[in-house]
Amino acid sequence: MKAMLLTEYKKLEVTEVDNPTIGPKDLLVKVQACGICGSDIHGYDGSSGRRIPPLVMGHEAAGVVTEVGSDVEGFAVGDHVTFDSTVSCGECFHCRRGEINLCDNRTVLGVSCGDYRRHGAFAELVSVPQHICYQLPKDMPFQHAALIEAVSVAVHAANRTPVVLGDTAVVVGSGMIGLLAIQAIRLAGCAKVIAIDLDQDRLDAAIALGADVALKADAVDVVAEVKKLTAGRGADVALEVVGASATIETAINCVRKGGSVTLVGNLAPRVEMPLQAIVTRELNVLGTCASCGEYPACIELMRTGAIQVEPLITATASLEEGPEWFSRLYAGEKGAMKVILQPNLSA
Repeated sequence: MKAMLLTEYKKLEVTEVDNPTIGPKDLLVKVQACGICGSDIHGYDGSSGRRIPPLVMGHEAAGVVTEVGSDVEGFAVGDHVTFDSTVSCGECFHCRRGEINLCDNRTVLGVSCGDYRRHGAFAELVSVPQHICYQLPKDMPFQHAALIEAVSVAVHAANRTPVVLGDTAVVVGSGMIGLLAIQAIRLAGCAKVIAIDLDQDRLDAAIALGADVALKADAVDVVAEVKKLTAGRGADVALEVVGASATIETAINCVRKGGSVTLVGNLAPRVEMPLQAIVTRELNVLGTCASCGEYPACIELMRTGAIQVEPLITATASLEEGPEWFSRLYAGEKGAMKVILQPNLSA
């Protein structure tokens, strides 16, 4: 089959590789769409340590079942499916508690980190275990379905955040996940959502997707503005979707006493945090990792239009165009949000 292989850092090659094999509980999926994730871009140059070549990356995908294992139940050839990026074991302490995102034996599609290598979906075919697969409505476009993984991250973050109906939320960072988090936290019950970013185009997108207020962080005193909008108290909750010391401090300073800050961004391995502000104002600081069974809810939210993903798609392209798009995204192409590759576009 044809696949886009990371042969060395910053070098992608579309080439022929062996077809994946399937086990008795696996599905073979013909990949119709696979999104380029920010984590793939960080892996492209080796900075994350989680994309060691040679590797077929790609974990935000959807396609059509072409073969099922002998013990598979509930899926058939021709089904439209998507799948979680996290492959959980189903047997460890955390899996038995339903915390599949915290699985002790967790592997991730399209990742090679030294402990394991699991080829992903920038290929015509991918093999995935049935327990991480989900049926799609036949009328859902594959390029939309490829974003379900990203939507699930935002929905899980909203589910982790203790919202009371009518709360005010601040979302720090209006990139891909931030724009989805704005929609998800609104659906969780927040009556007012305030978006914060440095990029005006992203802030405009935030307003279009449901934020009530957009604050450009280098143009206003963000904390002062948030307090003006909340009777001097601060927001009830904040979601930080960048993962850097400065933005985390902004999120913490924007919430009221007793408020909650959910950390979604994962850019830096270590950050500084204002400890005394957290302690003396009795804040709740929550981590959130991937998703934990929210895929069916995300599919329904997208099917009904409650969460919109079409405005986030910058371009769709063939697999052969993938290396060029990686170069452009790595260079920080302005305005680019989500690029979807279609490995079977010419098939």
